[in-house]
Amino acid sequence: MNLRTRQNKPPDKVRQVKKQAKITQREICGLVAELNQTIEAHVRHASERLALTAAQAVALRELDSTITLKELARRMCCEPSNTTFVVDKLEALGFLERGPHPDDRRAKLLFLTDAGKDKRAEVIAELSKSSPLSSLTEDEKYRLSELLYRAIAT
Repeated sequence: MNLRTRQNKPPDKVRQVKKQAKITQREICGLVAELNQTIEAHVRHASERLALTAAQAVALRELDSTITLKELARRMCCEPSNTTFVVDKLEALGFLERGPHPDDRRAKLLFLTDAGKDKRAEVIAELSKSSPLSSLTEDEKYRLSELLYRAIAT
């Protein structure tokens, strides 16, 4: 089943995890990878509707406060040099500006302009529509995030 086919299926037709005595590491890794691919496809489609690249949409989503380029790169899970390219484009579009860091003259702080705050709100709204995680309750999302944090902490 390819990713597009799966996304277009109603929730009741999406395969369910069978209750079994033991789920293998391979099965869990496959599910995590499939969820990641589904989320990435969702971000790509949402960003296209907003005339942004997926990386630009992710950067705007992550810019919830004034942060450094290094912190943005960490949040986006990419190299600072790639993040610089994305930031350059967002700056050219008038969505963010760079300013001096008060404690580290080598670092720059990134902050959203008013247009950037508006665009970020659009990104958040668009990403919330038909999110791959929208079928989960708030309690399920909390439990999932708790388990994922525990898994990556080891």
